[in-house]
Amino acid sequence: MAAARTDALVDRVGEVLAARALADADTPALLMVSGGSDSTALAYIACDLRERGMLGQLAMLHVNHQLRGADADDDARFVARLAELLNIPLFSCDIDIAGEARRTGENVEAVARRERYLAANEALESLCLHAAAPLADGRILTAHTSDDRVESFYMRSIVGTGPGGFRAMKYRNGPVVRPLLDASREELRAYVSEREQAGAPVACDGEGNLWREDATNAHTDRFRAYVRHEIVPRAKERNPQLLEVLGRTMNLIADEDDMLERMVDELMAGHVEALGDDYGAGCVLAPAFGAEPLPLRRRAVLRALQLMLGRDARVETASVEAVLAAFDEGADGKPRGGYVTNIQGDLAVSANKHGVRIEPMAAYRARRKRA
Repeated sequence: MAAARTDALVDRVGEVLAARALADADTPALLMVSGGSDSTALAYIACDLRERGMLGQLAMLHVNHQLRGADADDDARFVARLAELLNIPLFSCDIDIAGEARRTGENVEAVARRERYLAANEALESLCLHAAAPLADGRILTAHTSDDRVESFYMRSIVGTGPGGFRAMKYRNGPVVRPLLDASREELRAYVSEREQAGAPVACDGEGNLWREDATNAHTDRFRAYVRHEIVPRAKERNPQLLEVLGRTMNLIADEDDMLERMVDELMAGHVEALGDDYGAGCVLAPAFGAEPLPLRRRAVLRALQLMLGRDARVETASVEAVLAAFDEGADGKPRGGYVTNIQGDLAVSANKHGVRIEPMAAYRARRKRA
């Protein structure tokens, strides 16, 4: 019975991979494994999928953030045992996240995420090279669950979000894919436990645990942990099927978001021009841009600013609104000649009859000086 239940979960994950075209038999897949229950389950499931011919060559990545002392070292040892058990090559690295956060003045969680994905992209490049596959064909698999997705939904509900934000997490975002988004944390823990009951080989830590627990996940002073332990349980009291129901809702939002993003692709192709080979030097919004529907203009400006400021930059709502304000509010939405303002990233926004220009302030001043 336990074996049948574990097979059923693997079947479901395989269906997600196939239905959403996330990966196939030729896809080199890098598994991000922390040693927690979710990523441990991901490692077992990925191995089963590889044996079924639904994934290509595998490798694992473990990043020791050096934030939890001996516990973090024990996590690394557990992941090494897991990789050896499953005969999966392991990339492992230690990064002084706290030190890097002090150096840059950034949030520890943000630094950890950035460094983790930098390491993942380097490891993926090595995996694809070894598999003789183009880097574009490789995927980074994470163990985000339906619980994580619901938590992100509530976090964004509390602090606010931009266009498409309430889809919470994408099944695929560039090379990163999340094949477990339709599975709950409870299901994954049951899956790992049932593997042991069915007699399948499993890894254990020094105390015989089937996965590692991160005690900091219970600290409610951290925003996600607060939502996880205070908000979501109360919502589940009103609707025990919360994960499934809200997951369907977020997928409906995602379908509409994808449609709008395709429309933005067309809008940008026709009305937005980069100043140079890419958006590093800025861009110009054509006069006709202002006559397009506001929701599409808002998304297009957001995308343009993301391209200018960097993928991980948090684009401020005030910056988007400042660009939109460079066009008249009338039906024709003509550029407001003489409009000039400064937005985040020390970017200048200026308007004339030829359109609205977004560029680094230094470039704007140099251009004005020449004029």
